[in-house]
Amino acid sequence: MKPITLLTLLLLIVITMEGQNNNYRQLTNEEAHVILNKGTEAPFTGKYTDFKAEGVYCCKQCDAALYRSQDKFNSSCGWPSFDDEIPGAVERSLDADGRRTEITCAHCHGHLGHVFLGEHFTDKNTRHCVNSISLVFKEVTPEQTAYFASGCFWGVQYHFQRQKGVISTRVGFMGGNIKNPSYKEVCTGRTGHAETIEVIFDPTQTDYETLAKLFFETHDPTQVDRQGPDIGTQYRSAIFYTTNAQKATAEKLIDILKQKGYDVQTTVEAAPEFYPAEDYHQHYYQKKGGTPYCHIYQEKF
Repeated sequence: MKPITLLTLLLLIVITMEGQNNNYRQLTNEEAHVILNKGTEAPFTGKYTDFKAEGVYCCKQCDAALYRSQDKFNSSCGWPSFDDEIPGAVERSLDADGRRTEITCAHCHGHLGHVFLGEHFTDKNTRHCVNSISLVFKEVTPEQTAYFASGCFWGVQYHFQRQKGVISTRVGFMGGNIKNPSYKEVCTGRTGHAETIEVIFDPTQTDYETLAKLFFETHDPTQVDRQGPDIGTQYRSAIFYTTNAQKATAEKLIDILKQKGYDVQTTVEAAPEFYPAEDYHQHYYQKKGGTPYCHIYQEKF
């Protein structure tokens, strides 16, 4: 038997260390078969196939957020199906068979399943067919959900989706007098809605006050029914709180800004129903490139 050289020993140590990550769950043999070895669980046997609770589906191995419950649908295929992923959370690559497209967690590269296009199950014409065993579901509470309106929601989302601890964001409308308004209807200024961003966050990585400060520091809260060149009630500055604690935090920050000389016009209102905007508005700058023209970060606290 040949003696182990120092270089070989160092390589073994590096390989061992790379294979271990304290942030990763210890997988069972069944989980490792799917997540690490690209196996497939039997159809109609997974925990989340017919699961309908509201929340976020995360990677079983590394806990990264992958899918929102709002994007889950019933395809009757035997595995959980989603027509969209949280932006940047899922990677696609050609499968070993050369025919299908594999989907993996963008963070840890654990196997999730496959993605199929052109089946017309939903308007997005996409089906992420995911193994339940690759997922862990996390309920989202009101304390983990924040709603902010501060002008064109494209620019607002640009800043919030980059904030540490933010799991996902959606743009939409709140505070109006009709249900399920379209962007075209809101732009008339007659529906009473404000362009709003919904933020789901991880309270172990950030808190509501940090997010509320970002809200105030990425727009001008002294303007009334406008933000820069965008004019109309749909561009007003508003915080829609989901808990009394959020309300107290918002009012505290407004008082601080007023003491600093800012004539804050931001309203603080109980959160009504949130209506998501059309798909082409979601993550607009991420899809189109560029940076916001009317949402520039400016430190205020």
